[in-house]
Amino acid sequence: MTVRARPFAALFCIALTAASFAQQPERIDTDLNAKIRTEGLDHSKIMWIEHYLTDVYGPRPIGSPNHVAAANWAMKTMTSWGMKNAHLEPFTWRGVGWLPGKATGFITSPVKANLKFEAVPWSPSTKGTVSGEVVSIVPPASPTEEELNAFLSPYASKVKGGIVMIGAPPSVPVNFNERPKRTPDDQVKARYQPDPNAPADGRGGRGGGPGGRGGRGGQPTPEGHLSPQQVNQRITAFLRDNMPALRLTAQGPGRIPGVIVAQNGAGQIYNDTTPQPPAVILRTDDYGRIFRIVADGTPVHVEFNVQNQYFPEGKTSYVTVAEIPGTDKADEVVMLGGHLDSWTSATGATDNAIGCAIMMEAARILMATGAKPRRTIRVALWSGEEEGLLGSFAYVKEHFGSAEAPGKDFNKLDAYWNIDDGTGRVRGASVFGPPEAAAIVAQYFKPFEEWGIYGAVPTTARVEGGSDNGAFAVAGLPGIGTQQDNIEYNSTTWHTNLDTYERIVPDDVMHNAVITASLMIHLANRDQMLPRFAPGQMPAVPAGRRGGN
Repeated sequence: MTVRARPFAALFCIALTAASFAQQPERIDTDLNAKIRTEGLDHSKIMWIEHYLTDVYGPRPIGSPNHVAAANWAMKTMTSWGMKNAHLEPFTWRGVGWLPGKATGFITSPVKANLKFEAVPWSPSTKGTVSGEVVSIVPPASPTEEELNAFLSPYASKVKGGIVMIGAPPSVPVNFNERPKRTPDDQVKARYQPDPNAPADGRGGRGGGPGGRGGRGGQPTPEGHLSPQQVNQRITAFLRDNMPALRLTAQGPGRIPGVIVAQNGAGQIYNDTTPQPPAVILRTDDYGRIFRIVADGTPVHVEFNVQNQYFPEGKTSYVTVAEIPGTDKADEVVMLGGHLDSWTSATGATDNAIGCAIMMEAARILMATGAKPRRTIRVALWSGEEEGLLGSFAYVKEHFGSAEAPGKDFNKLDAYWNIDDGTGRVRGASVFGPPEAAAIVAQYFKPFEEWGIYGAVPTTARVEGGSDNGAFAVAGLPGIGTQQDNIEYNSTTWHTNLDTYERIVPDDVMHNAVITASLMIHLANRDQMLPRFAPGQMPAVPAGRRGGN
C-alpha cells in the first residue's frame, strides 16, 4: 500500500465563474450528509466490493467470461441492497473475448534466466513450446520505402518461423526512484478557481478537453520518407508475410523498470481471424538484457510456451445497470458510473474496478441511509471503455440520442458522474455545460472542503476525452469528469501488471464514495435539472472527431 502524507486539513474558499454569484444558493441537506458520512466512513463496504471485482473476477477484459461473471455479481449484489431493475444491456463490438493462460519464458543460452513478461492482449498462442535464437531487428530512422524494403529483405528467411524482436529497448525515467507526491494545494486550487473573465475552455477533469491525456508531438517526417507510424505498419505487414513463431515486444518509453504495460499493440486486433504472430511484452529489464547481449555479438537463445484463449461468444458484451427508483420525478434520471472492463495483465483495481466500487458503494450508502431521491438514480458499469468507450457510446445512442438527433429520453437525463483516474482523492470536476451548471456542482462539494475538494469548472469540449463521461459530452449531455490525486496511476498502475488490490488507498476511496453519494442525492432532489446548453448555444463536435448522433 502506498504511504502518503495526511489529507489536506485547511479550509479553502472556492472562487467560481461570475455567473455563480448571481445564482441562488443550493439547498444542502446537512442531516442527510451527516448520515452519509457516518455510513460511508464507519460502515464502508468499498474494499469488500473491490476485493470481489479484482481478486475474484479480475482481470475483466471486454468479451471475457471474467467480465460477465463480475457483471452478474454486481447485479446480484446491488439487488441484495434493495436496488431495482438490475439487468445487463447487450451490445455488439468489433472483436471477441480473450484471456491469457499458462505462459513460460526463459533465456537458455548464453545464460539461463527466467523472463518476466505478459502476453500481448488478443494475440494467439504459440504452437506448443518454441525455441531458438533471437533475431534482433532495429529499423532505420525515417527511411524511404525503398530503403526500408532493402533493409528488411535479408531478414525474411530468419524471421519466418523464428523468434524476433523489433527495435531497441525503450528509454527509462531518469528519476525512476522518486516517489509520487500529492499535487500541491495551490496548483489544484488554481485549476478550480478559474478567472471569472476567461471563457470556458474545457479545463477540468478527465474527459474535459485539453486537460486530459493526449498524443505526443514529434518532429515532422522529411518529404518522401516514412514516419514512425508508417514504419511500424510496414513491419507489421512484413511479419505477417513472414510469420515468426514468436515476437518479443518492448513497451513504450517512460515507465519504471520492472513494470510491464500490457495493452493491445498498434494493430488494434481484437479477433481470432486476423493473422498476427504470437507475441509477448517483456519487462524493459529483460528486453534490454537480451538486446544488449545480441548487440555485443553473442547469440541469445530463448524458449517460450504461451497459451491464450479466445471466446467467440464475447462478440456480445454488456453494460451493467441497477437503479434506486425516484418518487415524483422518477422519469428523470441521475446517472453515475465507471468502466468494469480492464486490461489483462493484472486484476484491474485502479483501472477501473475502483470507479465501479465507488459507484456501487455510493448507491449502497444511499440505500442504507434511507435516502428518497425524487429522480431515479441509475448506476451503470460500462464495458469496452478501453477499446474506445464502446459500451457508453452504445448506451447513450440507444437511450438518449444526441443534441442533433435526440431520442425520447434526451431531456430526461439530469447528469452523469464518472470516476476513472485511479485510487486518488477527488479534487474537483469538469462539467459539460454552461458555467451555472458547474457552479451548482461546486456548491454541493462545499460541505467537503476540509477533504480538499476545490470546486468545479465548465467545459465546452464535445470530445471523447479519456473516459465514459466523454460519450455523454459528445452527445451534448451533462457528463461530469473528475480530477484526482495521481497516486502512481500514470507511472505504475495504468494498464500494467501492478494494477492490483494492493494499489488501492482505502481512506481516499471511502471519501470519494461519500462525496459521490452526496452529490447524487442532491442532484436527484433539486427542483430543476442541471442547466444545459440551449440549442442555439450547443458547441459543435470538432471536425474529424466521433459524431454526436
